[in-house]
Amino acid sequence: MSESQIDKIAQIAERISAEDNRRTRQTHTINSLLQERQQVLVSMCELAELESKEVSSDTVINKLRKFNQRLVDYTALGHFEIYERIIDGKERRGNIKKIADRVYPVISKTTRLFVDYNDKYEGTDEAESLGDLYRDLSSIGEAMAERIESEDMLLREISDNLESPSKHL
Repeated sequence: MSESQIDKIAQIAERISAEDNRRTRQTHTINSLLQERQQVLVSMCELAELESKEVSSDTVINKLRKFNQRLVDYTALGHFEIYERIIDGKERRGNIKKIADRVYPVISKTTRLFVDYNDKYEGTDEAESLGDLYRDLSSIGEAMAERIESEDMLLREISDNLESPSKHL
């Protein structure tokens, strides 16, 4: 085997390794996003159930802070690890771009709502600041349902592409 053939084989092996690493990272990112989303939903339910209980405002504020942090973490992970690549035009897979074009307006709208919610309640440390909390939390729940539906379409397409990339070329 000539040296040029060995170099060519080495280049091919390097590309395959890089592609495998990219797939592994994307799979990890999707799994992390789904775990973060689950934590947001659990935290949201824990906060929502306090409405029907007699608990101190400190208890509500502590649950609210936990929920807000989870909501911000989830939103940021999705944005910086999945959606930013699409927004920046770095996504080359046409099937993923097509779905992203359809669902990204919903993702963007819910992101703005989540950020506004967090900004409203971020520094809350008094009971008087909680007057609209459960009404606002209900809006967040509706937005989460809408986002999950859209997000799942995109994540499903990305996952399908990772499992069998050749069918999407």
